[in-house]
Amino acid sequence: MKRYGFLILVFVSLIICSCNTKERPVADSGIKVMAYYFPNRQNFKPENLPYDKLTHIIFSFTEVIGNEMKFRDDSSGIMLEMLVRQKKQHPNLKVMVACGGWAGSGGFSEMARSVETRTKFVESVSAFIKKYDLDGLDIDWEYPGMEGAGNPNIPEDKENFTSLMHELREALDKTGKGKVLTFAVAGWEEFFNHVELDKVMQYATYMNVMSYDLAGGHDGYTSHHTNLGWVKMEDIKGTPAEAKILEEKDLTKPFSAEKIISYCMGKGVKPGQIVIGAAFYGKGWKGVSPENNGLYQLARGEFRGGSYSGIRENTEDKNGYVRYWDPVAKAPYLYNATDSIFISYEDTVSIRLKTEYAANTGLGGIMFWSLGGDAEKDGLVDAIYAEKNRHKR
Repeated sequence: MKRYGFLILVFVSLIICSCNTKERPVADSGIKVMAYYFPNRQNFKPENLPYDKLTHIIFSFTEVIGNEMKFRDDSSGIMLEMLVRQKKQHPNLKVMVACGGWAGSGGFSEMARSVETRTKFVESVSAFIKKYDLDGLDIDWEYPGMEGAGNPNIPEDKENFTSLMHELREALDKTGKGKVLTFAVAGWEEFFNHVELDKVMQYATYMNVMSYDLAGGHDGYTSHHTNLGWVKMEDIKGTPAEAKILEEKDLTKPFSAEKIISYCMGKGVKPGQIVIGAAFYGKGWKGVSPENNGLYQLARGEFRGGSYSGIRENTEDKNGYVRYWDPVAKAPYLYNATDSIFISYEDTVSIRLKTEYAANTGLGGIMFWSLGGDAEKDGLVDAIYAEKNRHKR
């Protein structure tokens, strides 16, 4: 789930698509890179971002306030203006804005309930995009028809979300500049019971799959939180994780990027409109027994995983932590036998595999949360970029 704050969603997307005249504009073909970024307001230096390795930057977050799209803090507008100026040196860069987020989706449901309130919102979006000279919009409603962090919801959110996306698409098309319209989706199947996917995809350029936060301390057992590989129940047979899943009768688990993307394609979504997600942070558990090096074991609670840069600097094969690789999940993990701590995270190996998967499957892209968590040298963006270059067309 995306965290609330003054964020730049450097939404790094591999775009390998074929455009149909009936479809809304999809970004130009070729492997693209997109990412989220959470800047420090006091030390915001947009000139230092790796623009040559990115294709889209989605500045986050605005919110729905009084049925209009607005920033909660004036300083965000200043930072966005500074970011947009970078397009002069990087003309192929697309700068977008995101609305909502995990803790910023409270205004969506009420705004979307009537033509009048939606019109007010859409008009504010058009004015906002014109004011800042932006290339598009990301709707990050978490979630229509479902609980999030303080967001009201009703069953009618399902149809209202379709109407909102339709009206946004029409407004963006009136600019005549091929604006990009994306929306964030959860990495698990229940989300799709609350959206009219076939209709919404007529208006969206991409759906951005948040294939991270797929597990966490709330589960009570360790697992991977941003794994590419499709883990099935037979793969965890005999583990405490299997027993817990069977006890809870949630047979949509285990989750994975491959599973949810296959599900979406099975629903008729074209691969070129799907963007896979990656995490530049870890998820941790404490009180984990040493069996199977901590993987799929019961845990006593959550432990802060931290950013990728922090993990690489302080815990990856350091300070009692040992890195392991799960070939089924295609994901790394760390276990500290002394402190009984387990951490699931993304590394340069797993993210290159996600990039390769996106290219070979013809997906629209790869996006990540968030750029500020990357290592300064030989980090995750570098790994994406290197793999991207292997798939040039």
